[in-house]
Amino acid sequence: MQRLSLIALLAVLIGSLGLSACAQEADTTSEEPVLNLYSARHYDTDERLYADFTAATGIQINRIEDSADALMARIEAEGRNSPADILLTTDAGRLWAAEDAGLFQPIASDLLGARIPAHLRHPDGKWFAFSQRARVIFYDRARVDAADLQTYADLADPRWQGMICTRSSSNIYMLSLMAAQIDRLGEDGAREWARGLWNNRARNPEGGDTDQLRGIASGQCAIAVANTYYFARALRTNVDGLSTPGDTARIGVVFPNQQTSGAHMNVSGGGVLVHAPHPENARKFLEYLTSESAQEYFSAGNDEYPVVEGVAWADSITQLGPFVADERPLVVLGINQRRAQEIYDEIGYR
Repeated sequence: MQRLSLIALLAVLIGSLGLSACAQEADTTSEEPVLNLYSARHYDTDERLYADFTAATGIQINRIEDSADALMARIEAEGRNSPADILLTTDAGRLWAAEDAGLFQPIASDLLGARIPAHLRHPDGKWFAFSQRARVIFYDRARVDAADLQTYADLADPRWQGMICTRSSSNIYMLSLMAAQIDRLGEDGAREWARGLWNNRARNPEGGDTDQLRGIASGQCAIAVANTYYFARALRTNVDGLSTPGDTARIGVVFPNQQTSGAHMNVSGGGVLVHAPHPENARKFLEYLTSESAQEYFSAGNDEYPVVEGVAWADSITQLGPFVADERPLVVLGINQRRAQEIYDEIGYR
């Protein structure tokens, strides 16, 4: 009798464990209507994107914003316990760095594959670009003939000595531009280009892209390298140092390499994190970012170019004119990023 009781007790315990395991399995296959987003995009206009997604799906977005480096360090420190589902950041170089650190998992989505061109996404679906900015040449119309400044290579011409303003070589946008130059010209050619660009500086690098444009408006620079959306924003709204019609009218824009490779493009994008607790919700959010409404809002809200073909451009970037974009695979910019910094350092480009 005692033996039978023991057997019965064991049966109950085994059954309980089985039910517990089933419950745990059920928990992993069902997701709360929640998405935990780590974002290095610091634009107030993105609030509309998040609100519209929640309204359409019922999935509530919890968001943490910080620099890309800080967010990636946080994700690595959190490890398997990270609550983050998605990392959003800017520039292909940062997406590649996150991938290289093993932070992303591949996502299979026919919709993402159909709507985002192949060169704007990871070949295995680990990350995707959702908006673009062209990194182009701006110039003082009174001091520079645009006909003499049609390619990135032209920036190294000694005629521009003491006239060009750029950001620091450690800036991710400058690293990606250099990474593209390595792919175009080879390491030796890219080194000579960077040396010429450095020798043509009007001042040592300082500030962000808007500061380079302010340098033209103030007369300190005759030429600057910057992303289009900084200038487009000044056309649309008041930007300190670029707030009068005369400031922006003074500045012309050249989309370089229109007869060859096309204008260099920076992107904003993201991917699903390897330990995402809500991977299905994360996939839905990435797919939502390719919707026509979200793509139009990237453009209208933040003066960026859509990645989905056929989506209308905002008036602010339409004013800059049509252009041919470089369709170099973004993965190349990540692969060449480390060497880009080394070459800048070799020639003393600060």
